[in-house]
Amino acid sequence: MRRVSVFGATGSIGQSTLDLIGRAPEGYDVVALTGGANVAQLAADARRFQADVAVIADESRLEALRAALEGSGVQAAAGPAALLEAAARPADWVMSAIVGAAGLAPGLEALKQGATLALANKESLVSGGALLLDTAKRHGGTVLPVDSEHSAIFQALVGEDMAAVERLVITASGGAFRDWPLDKLAQASVGEASSHPNWDMGQRITIDSASMFNKAMEVIETHEYFGIDPEKIEVLVHPQSLVHALVGFQDGALMAHLGAPDMRHAIGYALHHPQRAPLPVARLDLAQIGRLDFAPPDPARYPALALAYQVMARGGLSGAVFNAAKDAALDAFIAGEIGFTHMAQVVAQVLDRLLPDNSLINAPMNLDNIAAAAHLGQTQSREAVRKLASHR
Repeated sequence: MRRVSVFGATGSIGQSTLDLIGRAPEGYDVVALTGGANVAQLAADARRFQADVAVIADESRLEALRAALEGSGVQAAAGPAALLEAAARPADWVMSAIVGAAGLAPGLEALKQGATLALANKESLVSGGALLLDTAKRHGGTVLPVDSEHSAIFQALVGEDMAAVERLVITASGGAFRDWPLDKLAQASVGEASSHPNWDMGQRITIDSASMFNKAMEVIETHEYFGIDPEKIEVLVHPQSLVHALVGFQDGALMAHLGAPDMRHAIGYALHHPQRAPLPVARLDLAQIGRLDFAPPDPARYPALALAYQVMARGGLSGAVFNAAKDAALDAFIAGEIGFTHMAQVVAQVLDRLLPDNSLINAPMNLDNIAAAAHLGQTQSREAVRKLASHR
């Protein structure tokens, strides 16, 4: 039996992971399950899979979790220290699906145990890619990408020489506002930005899709994980979300990965790697689909993409600044403090202010410095929000 842990078990990625594990439970020994605040779901899953430990991030919900697990034999725990303790428990395979920068430290802890880390946490590579990959190398761990785009690239590169790669192309749905008139974007509401045309995701990632900040993050991830120059990374708007990525080679060939918009493709590939196993996902009928559409992203509609290239050009801790500034701007939009188009303006102001600081960019990459850079990005973003809000 393979020992597995799922961090972020109550979210959409975590639930899809447990769906796959639950189809062949005899093959897995579930070590740890963690969640943010959803006690009922976490407890139900921990009971179902007889996990060794269930950890809730919100420490105020520990007693509720204990009560929900009473008599199950599953240990209940809560808070950041408990997350790290759970990550340090020996496991063969760990899903990293915690949302936000909080996912980095548990991922590092799992890699220190030599685990295979299935990475669905964008922030880990954006904020601390070099640290994450170096930790895996030093401790014999493995990082497998679970974002659909990066999994697609990874699969297309199997058996290929990275030196022969000319470009990596990741696709984007275009989000909720891909067909909106540009002059309407400033008035877009939180509700309108929270409705994705293709995917069923949480509110924050859906809004990030509408602004294409999620794709900006994925561009940085591509650079960090595959070690490819930023100028070789391209983005295409592909409304059908069927082609997840393409790899272009120096002989002119393009290798594409296609599949239904179902995250169990990428999760299942990482779960069974290096083998392939049957997955309960839809099979594409290309004759019925009939056409696939592609277009370059409009820089005026999606200014977040240009910011990603600015971050990659500076390197170092700039990804941590970018991620924190983006999150603070998103918080402000959800709270109604700024408009939809203000988010990119806020992040651009933060980058203009902080990225010229070489001491920040060149500081050693460790958890303390990543946290310090994120704090700077967050506080500067909030200051920019206050200035914008005062003029609205």
